Amino acid sequence: MAYPIWLRALVLTFWTGLAAGAHADDWECRERPAPQVTFIQFQSPNLAAPQTPLTIKGKLSIPARANARRNCFDFDNFPSKKRGHGDNPKLPAVLILHGSSGVDARGDFYEAALNAAGIATLQIDMWEARGVVGVANRPQLPILTVPDTFSALAFLSAQGNIDPDRIGVLGFSWGGVMSLASAERTYAGQFGGGRKFAAHVAHYPVCYAANNAAILRAFGVSPAQAGTLFQNLTGAPVLIQIGSKDSYDNSAAPCRALAASVNPGNGDIVDVVEYPGAFHGWDRLMVPVTGADPFANQGSYLLGTSAVPSISIVPDVAQARASRERVVRFFRGNL
Repeated sequence: MAYPIWLRALVLTFWTGLAAGAHADDWECRERPAPQVTFIQFQSPNLAAPQTPLTIKGKLSIPARANARRNCFDFDNFPSKKRGHGDNPKLPAVLILHGSSGVDARGDFYEAALNAAGIATLQIDMWEARGVVGVANRPQLPILTVPDTFSALAFLSAQGNIDPDRIGVLGFSWGGVMSLASAERTYAGQFGGGRKFAAHVAHYPVCYAANNAAILRAFGVSPAQAGTLFQNLTGAPVLIQIGSKDSYDNSAAPCRALAASVNPGNGDIVDVVEYPGAFHGWDRLMVPVTGADPFANQGSYLLGTSAVPSISIVPDVAQARASRERVVRFFRGNL
């Protein structure tokens, strides 16, 4: 039996569209409910002035549940280590931590993908409460903002629609240092109040500086005091992503060396992914920028071997999308 041309075209269009949809990334779905966005604040210890706690502000995004199965994801089939029960399961969540330049496009870039995958997000501003505008007046040492990560964890854990056992953290540059620090038992014990993150992603987190006492001599502190200790881990999986042309580590080698040094004693939980040809901040989809940072070039200035080195932050759209996909899959598999 011969079918009319118009009918054959209609059937072909239907099956082509269905196949394309089956292979589309979850976060590329065109019809998805908008997340519920609220602007929140919480208190965090101020290590620089213990008598005056800091008020940290942030943006909380909760994925909409309405019509979820007709859109981007199915909560019943959502891969996770633990899932809530009933019609209103508790959600996993990811804390997003900015770099030295402050809150920028990276947070929203990953937030949209995570929300579309059914993961709540909290972006916080560690700089606003401290009057920081960038590299020039950021906190002298990472330890000063480590409490913010655990205060944010406590805030998320107290939300009725968030599963406190399925909260991860994603950080960029300075925020990446925070992600590594929050995986260290020393800081979890000092600031966590019995809580810990379930998974960590650190993008270009200045790996050479971890456990590095030499570059801290000018500050007169140890890695544990500086917030750069990364030895005895909490047991949660850690993903480090780094570009081969990073201006701080100069290659992926310091991150690979860091993972190799800690993995044997911590159950091989640290994984490193290298992006060939990528610069620091490849997933910052904004105009390229250059600047200076004493911690760049493997700390050459702090070691007294050079002037303050420059840094290059160069976007790479293709690799940014690849890293975003890997981040979403990492959290979907570990939260």
